[in-house]
Amino acid sequence: MLIKRLLIALLVLVLLTVAYFYAALNWSYSSGERAGWIQKLSKKGWVCKTWEGELALVSIPGSSSVEKFQFTIANDETAAALTEVMGKRVNLHYEEKVGLPTSCFGETRHYVTKVTIASDISLSPGVVVHTNPGSPAAPAASAATQP
Repeated sequence: MLIKRLLIALLVLVLLTVAYFYAALNWSYSSGERAGWIQKLSKKGWVCKTWEGELALVSIPGSSSVEKFQFTIANDETAAALTEVMGKRVNLHYEEKVGLPTSCFGETRHYVTKVTIASDISLSPGVVVHTNPGSPAAPAASAATQP
């Protein structure tokens, strides 16, 4: 009877752990967009390999003030799309996940889910440089967008 109770308690503990991880991976604390230039992207980890990257956020091109946005990519398809648009100004859609207890799920809380090429570059408030939609970069934007 004692062994049966221990097995039931162990099963309940395993089910609660699985339910917690399912909820933490599928629920977003916040979501948003960041625009900038990808300056680093690599697949890292000893056992659990995740894509880790860094986006340079420049408010005014040529300024020395550069903020960095560090992010994680959970799937290889999004990482491949990001690799295709490296060197171009991009918009990253991300979801912030909280409550994941190990770095096995990624080194950051910001998980990129979609990437698009930015269509314009803001130089200052009210001053925008539009990129040419007929440029060779335009077809890559549709290929890089993940549904």
